[in-house]
Amino acid sequence: MEIKEMISDLRTRMQSEMASAENKQALEDIRVRMLGKKGELTAMLRSLGQLSPEERPAAGQLINEARERFTGMIEQRSAELKALERAAALKSETIDVTQPAQMPEIGSKHPIHRVMDEMVECFMGMGFEVLEGPEVELDHYNFELMNIPKNHPARDAQDTFYVDDNIVLRTHTSPMQARAMLSRKPPIRVICPGRVYRADEVDATHSPVFHQMEGLVVDKDVNMADLRGTLNAFAEKIYGKGITTRFRPSFFPFTEPSTEVDLTCSNCHGAGCRICKGTGWIEVLGGGMVNPKVLEMCGIDSSVYSGFAFGIGLERIAMLRYGIKDMRLLYEGDVRFLGQFR
Repeated sequence: MEIKEMISDLRTRMQSEMASAENKQALEDIRVRMLGKKGELTAMLRSLGQLSPEERPAAGQLINEARERFTGMIEQRSAELKALERAAALKSETIDVTQPAQMPEIGSKHPIHRVMDEMVECFMGMGFEVLEGPEVELDHYNFELMNIPKNHPARDAQDTFYVDDNIVLRTHTSPMQARAMLSRKPPIRVICPGRVYRADEVDATHSPVFHQMEGLVVDKDVNMADLRGTLNAFAEKIYGKGITTRFRPSFFPFTEPSTEVDLTCSNCHGAGCRICKGTGWIEVLGGGMVNPKVLEMCGIDSSVYSGFAFGIGLERIAMLRYGIKDMRLLYEGDVRFLGQFR
């Protein structure tokens, strides 16, 4: 077959294959097979040695002209494929600017953390520092330094989750108070928020996992009036003007004297209602003066320094604040419930 006929046949096959090529890779395969180092046109060029000297120049010129022409055909088809790809991308990525936007759903802060943040802001405004500590705690910090000896009922397995004989899931955030008194010198003014654990049955007002915020002040000449002033300021910040405190005698191993603290009912402002059972007061927290024995165990001279401490259940504050009747709602993660606090 003459060179001219071979080139014509090659061109026909190239056109057919390029027409069916659907992407750049298929087109590249055709180029390599036809024009590459081992391609058919290159093989024709190498076969020129079989021709007579008179025939070689004309045949070589035909092959070179064919290479330029075939290269142009491939470049043209490559441009067509690029245009088709661009058109397909524009069609698939078209944005209808007239369609209403789908706004992302924005979550809300959990009511417990909302209350915690407000309380932290309140006490920081009074000069308290925030301390956080481990939830898996040594018996020494959780009980012993809080004046709760080995035979105290609070250590019973019915009240406490034990990891082993000396490690517990903390039953209060008081261990951080002990750590603060051991590592610092008075004056000390700290709050300790966090999660705590007690072996309670789950019901509308109890949970084995809940949250506390405890406060501690140690300095010279600290007394119960300072405790009441601090808690009155806290009550007004959280529940509004006119909310005050009432102290009732109580007992806690780590405070002496100890007190249960009631707040004016935020619903009726002391007039008496269903929520406060007609008393005008709602029990919210406990506190008292730090037991001198606790100060001495933590290396603080109780003849020079005194202090007060208090502990607040955050679930209790949140339930009163938002009128929540069942504590379990705070832990179930129901978006219908949590969405109300946006």
